[in-house]
Amino acid sequence: MELIFEQIIIYGIAALLIAGVLLIYILKQRRESRDVTEKIAIAKEEGVYEPVSLYPVVDPNRCIKSGACIKACPEHDILGIRNGRATIINASRCIGHGACFIACPVEAISLWIGTEKRGVDLPQISPTFETNVTGIYIAGELGGMGLIKNAVTQGREAVENIAKTIKKDIKADYDLIVVGAGPAGISATLAAKKAGLNVLTLEQDTLGGTVFTYPRSKIVMTSPMDLPLYGKVRLKETSKTELLELWYTVISKNNITIKENTKVEAITKENSVYSVKSNQAEIYTTQTVLLALGRRGTPRKLNVPGEMSEKVAYRLLDSELIKNKKILVVGGGDSAIESALLLANDNRVTLSYRSDKFNRLKPKNSALINSAMQTGLVDVRFSSNIKSINPENVIINVGDAEADLVLENDLVYIFAGGELPTDFLKKIGIEINTKHGEVVLKHSK
Repeated sequence: MELIFEQIIIYGIAALLIAGVLLIYILKQRRESRDVTEKIAIAKEEGVYEPVSLYPVVDPNRCIKSGACIKACPEHDILGIRNGRATIINASRCIGHGACFIACPVEAISLWIGTEKRGVDLPQISPTFETNVTGIYIAGELGGMGLIKNAVTQGREAVENIAKTIKKDIKADYDLIVVGAGPAGISATLAAKKAGLNVLTLEQDTLGGTVFTYPRSKIVMTSPMDLPLYGKVRLKETSKTELLELWYTVISKNNITIKENTKVEAITKENSVYSVKSNQAEIYTTQTVLLALGRRGTPRKLNVPGEMSEKVAYRLLDSELIKNKKILVVGGGDSAIESALLLANDNRVTLSYRSDKFNRLKPKNSALINSAMQTGLVDVRFSSNIKSINPENVIINVGDAEADLVLENDLVYIFAGGELPTDFLKKIGIEINTKHGEVVLKHSK
């Protein structure tokens, strides 16, 4: 009897311990769900809930709340667990690397682009990266894949498909002309060289494309990638300089020449050959063309008096060389914030933004600019618009103020975004579709 009583006590204690553990687990889950719900409310208020590019969508019927997607994401608070299922929090901060897609053990995540509220304009592209115009292909940011690893992969895969179409009996200067020397264009050029294609790469600016326009000290978030003629590149955080040095090295080692400062103005076709005309009055003929352009390669202008003056720039280079200047930074995105902060230590910086608050900033940038505002390091003028840029000053209209603000000024940096080169693509005959919520990548099951 005594033994039975002891066993009852032991089982009772064990049951209490199990119940206690379960209670703690349930309370923890509820707390996490509340935290995620609050974060979603804040994201909606700050305008970062709606995605602007590629983003994950979770199938609630398959999710097992393992949290693997959250751990795999190198960003912060893109996904969270609410009511026992993974859910999106700050969709507009997602950079589309797809780590969550790969990490999910039950394949409950797919990658989408566009929503009912916010459409995304993308050119029509087949699974082989060919557009509706035979012989013209698109890879990288222009096709919706802006992350370095994704762009590099697409550039390589596009050329692998192009190589299968090249005909030896067609007379042209080149088998392939690559337009753009950013991550996708560099990868495509290396892949073409590896495949034995006669390739020419044209870049309207300088090697690196968008990466080259990053401020020098900016950290480029990337992940391991397979670069043709080089192999695995195992970088997760690197500087712009380090990444560019890698590309210069592999291009030089393989005797590849990229024609910089050469903008493509027109692409026409006669029979089976394309003629590519540049701003250098040169015309090249080729069997195929790969467009590896940036979606925002042409900066958006403010169209105000004085904008064409030499003191106005649309990208920041060598920020450490700029000292003791009165600088106006225009814009409210991450590029504008990062540039303003880089310049603020050695210069007097004013930031003009047309909205009444910052939207869709990366968490780190949001915290840094808020701190800079509080300490007076950066003078931020919300609800403001530039009226004119003059040799010695700038004139700004701020909110409901009766009088315009006149600021002494040496330099103006404009980060107002850019536009999809729609006209250029339409002249070639490439169709543009607006995606209002479409699956880009999903598991085969």
